[in-house]
Amino acid sequence: MEKNSLLSEELQLRKPYVEDGEAIWQLVKETGVLDLNSPYSYLMLCKHFCNTCVVAEHNEKIVGFISGFKPPANPDVIFIWQVAVAESQRKHGLGISMLKAILAREECREVELLELTVSPSNVPAQALYHKLARDLDVPCDVSECFSADLFPAGNHEPEMLYRIGPFPQRV
Repeated sequence: MEKNSLLSEELQLRKPYVEDGEAIWQLVKETGVLDLNSPYSYLMLCKHFCNTCVVAEHNEKIVGFISGFKPPANPDVIFIWQVAVAESQRKHGLGISMLKAILAREECREVELLELTVSPSNVPAQALYHKLARDLDVPCDVSECFSADLFPAGNHEPEMLYRIGPFPQRV
């Protein structure tokens, strides 16, 4: 398991295992703000996209999860799908630590950009991504990705595309 020296010794950042799928689904559900996907989708993320996902574990309990993947047409990009942090761990820098842990992996050495979407009302997520860009000293460009009229029943805000990077080449 990978350890992150920026966090307490009891908190570990690591790649997810398939066996984590149920706990990840429960964490996302408990946030109350993220779109809850099927349990199957979290199993698939753990199995097939573990190199671009991260789990934060505290006292053997999953308290953070980021799902991400490299779009097939853009292997130099990591698209971050969801960032889930347990209430008990919020405002301690866990989200940014998990993002940096993904970017630091050998499998992500060639990544030039981080992309993700955020709804306009999700101010904490916006702050997180702007802070990441500042910390890494790279641009953060924002544009509309999905307009509200693309979502069924008209009950979803637009999703804004955040593009963070390009990152300096790492050797």
